[in-house]
Amino acid sequence: MNRIERRPADAGEAKVEYLDGDFRIVRPGAFVRCAVTGQAIPLEELRYWSVDCQEAYATPAASMARENERR
Repeated sequence: MNRIERRPADAGEAKVEYLDGDFRIVRPGAFVRCAVTGQAIPLEELRYWSVDCQEAYATPAASMARENERR
């Protein structure tokens, strides 16, 4: 599927493996959930994640909040 094609509305949550600077889709879907806020993040808008924790974050603030929890 390329960026021009639209995913079905009921595509559901994707399963993703988070890598350094990239991610790999393990199970197709339209979104992942933020580990801090629970917000749905469309895959095309996914920018923040932790390789160590294998978690996605909706915003830089959510990422920092999780990092502060881990310390």
